[in-house]
Amino acid sequence: MSQISREELLARYRRGESLRGLDLSEIDLSYENLKGIDLSNANLTDAHLQNANLEQANFSHSQLRNAFLFGANLLQACFDDADLSEANLQDTNLEQTSFRHANLFHAKLFGIQAEHANFEQANIVSGRFKRANLRHANFTAANLSGAHLERADLRHARLDRANLTGAFLTNTLLDDASMSNVQT
Repeated sequence: MSQISREELLARYRRGESLRGLDLSEIDLSYENLKGIDLSNANLTDAHLQNANLEQANFSHSQLRNAFLFGANLLQACFDDADLSEANLQDTNLEQTSFRHANLFHAKLFGIQAEHANFEQANIVSGRFKRANLRHANFTAANLSGAHLERADLRHARLDRANLTGAFLTNTLLDDASMSNVQT
């Protein structure tokens, strides 16, 4: 159970108070407009953020294990060094979002819009990217072993030094992708 209520969090957000480092496990913030919110270092394990507007939000160093972010707007959000293992990000807008050094183990990323997203050195083992738009995304030195990339669009993506061992690439678009020193 979360340590503060949804209503208390929303009131603190409206007053511009710091929300960094809070225990928000299991909180439900679905459908809320929280543009620019700073939830860095927060515990959002099992949180529900479905269809929330989290544009430019800061989740760096946060715990989002098994979080439900289906359909959320995460344009230009920051998840650097965050743990999103087993999280559901299906059908989210992740354009220009940063996941540097993030843990996305077995994350559900079906149908995401992630043009120009940065997954540099991220752990995305067994990540599920079916039908994902990943054009111009940066996967430099990312671990995508066992990832499901069927029908994903990786045109112009950077996959240099990425680990694609056992990745599923059926009908994946890789035109003009940079793939030097890729592990397969």
